[in-house]
Amino acid sequence: MEVNVSGKAAPDTLDLDLEALRGQFPILQTQVNGKPLVYLDNAATTQKPNLVIETLVRFYSEQNANIHRGIHYLSAQATDAYEKARERVARFINAPHSRQIIFVRGTTEGINLVAQSYGRGHFKENDEIILTIHEHHSNIVPWQLVCEQTGARIKVIPMDDRGVLDMEVFEKLLNERTRLVAVSHVSNALGTINPVSDIISKAHAREVPVLVDGAQWVPHFPVDVQALDCDFYVFSGHKMYAPTGIGILYGKENLLSDMPPYHGGGDMIRSVTFEKTTYRDIPERFEAGTPNIVGVIGLAAAIDFLESVGPEKIAANEKELLDYATNTLESVESLRIIGDSPEKAGVVSFMLGDIHPHDIGTFLDNDGIAIRAGHHCAQPLMKRLGVSGTARASFGIYNTHEEVDKLAAGLRKITTFFAQ
Repeated sequence: MEVNVSGKAAPDTLDLDLEALRGQFPILQTQVNGKPLVYLDNAATTQKPNLVIETLVRFYSEQNANIHRGIHYLSAQATDAYEKARERVARFINAPHSRQIIFVRGTTEGINLVAQSYGRGHFKENDEIILTIHEHHSNIVPWQLVCEQTGARIKVIPMDDRGVLDMEVFEKLLNERTRLVAVSHVSNALGTINPVSDIISKAHAREVPVLVDGAQWVPHFPVDVQALDCDFYVFSGHKMYAPTGIGILYGKENLLSDMPPYHGGGDMIRSVTFEKTTYRDIPERFEAGTPNIVGVIGLAAAIDFLESVGPEKIAANEKELLDYATNTLESVESLRIIGDSPEKAGVVSFMLGDIHPHDIGTFLDNDGIAIRAGHHCAQPLMKRLGVSGTARASFGIYNTHEEVDKLAAGLRKITTFFAQ
């Protein structure tokens, strides 16, 4: 049994054989400056298990070919794996049909696709798009671009000092000019879990569609797009133990079917002449050019990995680890946690006295501890908090109490150094 700073026994990790689980991630054996890697930057990207790595190697070793139009054996194998991956994603998020799954490069491209393909056709001058103060730049800038193109305006749901959204203000912001609400399921900078079900319900009462940025939710909790009743849901593979450069846009079929193509090129067309081009149905109309085939297949493998562990088990384990980390870090002198919403995912943002977050990150790296430092692509949120940035530890499926203790010990060393 591990012991926390209060002297009370910390509970064992819930129902997970962490040693065996960690053994599936070869990078965790890495030494940094002669010390074991402590990887606490999972909100930026997660490490990859053997199942995903071996899937990528197998594809390039045994199946590599372009998809859809080839009639030879390898192309047929690659196409089958690619489309089965689409079906796998649909089951994972409980989408009604796999044709509602659009493969994109990541959350950012998914949001841009909706902003340009849906937004440009539905927004006009003085229309309003509602965002939250929590949003990552990827869920701000695409809407600013479409506002510049259409004359629409952005309205923002504020938060209290704990990082909780002000839902009373949200209800006041909803009006006859509101054309879309775009909200993060979980704040990447604070870990706050937003009340997306309530937001969707209130928006739908006014027939306003809702896009949910699920990048920070999907690796940690089960997701059911039908139960949420969201209109669009986007997430990235690289934050859920899959390769980089692959992501998902889910949309309701009636919305996607009415949206024009976002990119033009091969594989999204029915016919092309110099006078006119006609386009395929969804999902192909949004997947121009050769896609990230191996990334798609690797994403399916990552889903297999997550479901083999169990999403409910992952959520319970990470909740316990977050509680332990919060209690442990609060004992570090001069450390202040930023954002203490009662509903949080596995993120702890903090300040350590007046020490710059980049200095904190650099000193911790000397001890093999990887965190993130800066504004976390959430500059409006940092301005609301009155800081230029924070240090951020974010947890994944393989993190342990011992690693949290190492983080706390490293922070105490930093405090001692700067006190000299």
